[in-house]
Amino acid sequence: FLPIFLWESKKSPKVILADISKGSLQKSIDNVNLQNFSQDILSQSFDFRLGNGIQVLENGEVDVVVMAGMGGILMTEILSADLIKTKSIKSFILQPRNGQGKLRWWLLQNGFQIKEEKLVREGKFICEVIHAEPVAWDCGLIKLSMDEDWEQKKQSEDIEYEIPESILISNGALAVEFAERKLKIEFDILENIKKAVFLDEEKREQTESRILYLKNLISKYGERGEQ
Repeated sequence: FLPIFLWESKKSPKVILADISKGSLQKSIDNVNLQNFSQDILSQSFDFRLGNGIQVLENGEVDVVVMAGMGGILMTEILSADLIKTKSIKSFILQPRNGQGKLRWWLLQNGFQIKEEKLVREGKFICEVIHAEPVAWDCGLIKLSMDEDWEQKKQSEDIEYEIPESILISNGALAVEFAERKLKIEFDILENIKKAVFLDEEKREQTESRILYLKNLISKYGERGEQ
């Protein structure tokens, strides 16, 4: 539906709809066909491609890539598969369902700038949307997967990547609610740590540090977010 909207609103004169799943790609084809566009419009403006991530694209073929409905780690794997191709694209709109902190860490370690972040309510969920652009060509590729080394894992799980201050600056009351939800999760984790038979001091200290960070953010932006 997003590519259809982008074309109809004249934001994108041509859109490429891609998916690794044949069934999901067929849904895109069906949705476009339901719009009753002319054959000229269909042939010139809508391109359907079956494949994995941006592998279906040529270098520099598109200005903007949107990735949504998948995890942050999977996004890093797609982006790192061919970094030259990835950096030939001007802009990325990323909406990770999980692993948001790991995605931000990877972007900043691999020569990308996070230009803007938005929070959007979807039912009971608050979704994160990240606008990122490549800014450097000569950095070494750092991959992030389920098998990343311990030091990278610790860095990528830093609370400042999960909830950067920039989110609170630009998203008002919704961001405060978002941070408060995260804070409740951390308090629950801390309670479970304290109830454990063997107290994990390192985990307790880490969780208390995360709680302090979130409380400071909420205190700093709470009043501003209510305006």
